[in-house]
Amino acid sequence: MQIWRIDLQNQTLQQSLVPPAWNRLGGRGLSARILLDEIDPACDPLSPGNALVFSPGLLVGHMLSSCDRISIGGKSPLTQGIKESNAGGTTGLHLARLGIKALILKNHAKSEWWILHLSINGVRFDHADEIVGMGAYQSAQWLIEHYGSQNAMALIGPGGERQLRSAGILNLDQEGSPTRISARGGLGAVMGAMRLKAIVIDSQGGEKTDLVDEQAFRKAQKAFVEALIAHPQTAIYRDYGTAGVAAMCNAFGALPTRGFSAGQFENIDLIDGDHLRTTLQERGGEAQTTHACMPGCVIRCSNVFAALDGKAVVSPLEYETIGLMGSNLGIESLDIIARLNWLVNDLGLDSIDVGAALGLAARAGLMRFGDGDSALKLMDEVFQGTALGNAIGNGAAATGKYLGIEEIPVVKGQAISAYDPRAVKGTGVTYATSPQGADHTAGLTLRAKVDHLDPHAQVEVSRNAQINMAGYDTLGACIFAGFGFASAPSALRDLLNARYGWEVEENILQQLGSETLRLELEFNRQAGFTPADDRMPQWLCRTPLPPTAAVFDVSDEELDTVFSSL
Repeated sequence: MQIWRIDLQNQTLQQSLVPPAWNRLGGRGLSARILLDEIDPACDPLSPGNALVFSPGLLVGHMLSSCDRISIGGKSPLTQGIKESNAGGTTGLHLARLGIKALILKNHAKSEWWILHLSINGVRFDHADEIVGMGAYQSAQWLIEHYGSQNAMALIGPGGERQLRSAGILNLDQEGSPTRISARGGLGAVMGAMRLKAIVIDSQGGEKTDLVDEQAFRKAQKAFVEALIAHPQTAIYRDYGTAGVAAMCNAFGALPTRGFSAGQFENIDLIDGDHLRTTLQERGGEAQTTHACMPGCVIRCSNVFAALDGKAVVSPLEYETIGLMGSNLGIESLDIIARLNWLVNDLGLDSIDVGAALGLAARAGLMRFGDGDSALKLMDEVFQGTALGNAIGNGAAATGKYLGIEEIPVVKGQAISAYDPRAVKGTGVTYATSPQGADHTAGLTLRAKVDHLDPHAQVEVSRNAQINMAGYDTLGACIFAGFGFASAPSALRDLLNARYGWEVEENILQQLGSETLRLELEFNRQAGFTPADDRMPQWLCRTPLPPTAAVFDVSDEELDTVFSSL
């Protein structure tokens, strides 16, 4: 495989062999290694000194269930630290088929907007004038019509073009919808600063990714997939998707409700996984209760939400969006939540940060909790680019500052996810200490066998979750792939050894995760982060959360020990 470096200012491509120090990394781990090696961690994230790294994980390229995710990395405009944001779709698979271990984008185009076309012939720079200003859905359709539906594509919406700091990068799913969003951390704004509207990946003619021992790989694949299918959680996620978590979080008193002022929503039964599934079954048509976010996935935890007429509205409607744009806004209508989801996707923004920002606007009296129409009007402000709209598009931290609100639900400048850290304190430890900022995907502890309200039981739980997730992100594996790897613990070892000819042991996941975190922590140290940055906002430490009256009370001394043993 090769490293492709593209200089957007000079429109050049350099193809090189993989440096030995990068060989045993992929995805999030390789992204961290590249960023630490090749950019100044103190750079302005929206300056030419930053870079964007597209890196398929170590297992990507074989349509192994749940293991073809793409990692996109750079310095975050939100956190001012390192950021990796991953997604399903087809981007990772097609980059791997082109033999690209990492695509590194550097420098800013001088004036015009561009589309990069990658193929076995190298890179071509095409003008993007016709789609600049278009929403993500219309842009994707234009790209498919001009380049063909067989290609993978990654693009930004108007939010990324305007360098709004909650902007993500949208990847096409296997049906050509731009709904697999590398959403967190504002990397779409970095792509917008480069004046890059889209990347088209044409892998036709690319060589099949080599397997050192194909027979051993297929044997390990069979063991993994059988274990994954047999795991009871696979059936639950197939039937209910991530929305099934809503009732669980509500029961824990951890569901963000009305601007994070409570942990339970009285109308949870109107927006939870059960109601979502029933609604989709009743509506039929283009509605799908189960749907794969990438080719070959046997879990199929995604869905397609349809309106009353059976026409598709958005895919997927995830728990995070239901929490931040539903209960957090006091909204009890899945139809309104789906419409908000579509709008935020079309802008190419993060539904978590925008949902948290809308909650702050409601607390400031700019919308009424429970009023979907007023939420939709605020989203129109974002489309119009008003001062308030730009604040919302820049995320919760910017919105809180704009509105003069003290109680802003962010850590390191990034909005906390739909698990209130006062009631799920292990995840709160992750929010506080992860190099990624407040991000549940960096180490969710919801299913840990622990008293979530006990402040003294959380550090080890969070540490283990963070190490494992960094490992999965380095593999290119969805967290739900962990159901299979946990049930067939030798499968991961055997897959990597058969793929690369290595001799790794069963603890390879933890080894990869630990190495990735060490790289990220070092990047942030060089960027100026100190232990003082690994803290929860004080209002979450003093404001009780109904109904448990919990506060976040894990001590600073304990937070400082999370990574002491790495």
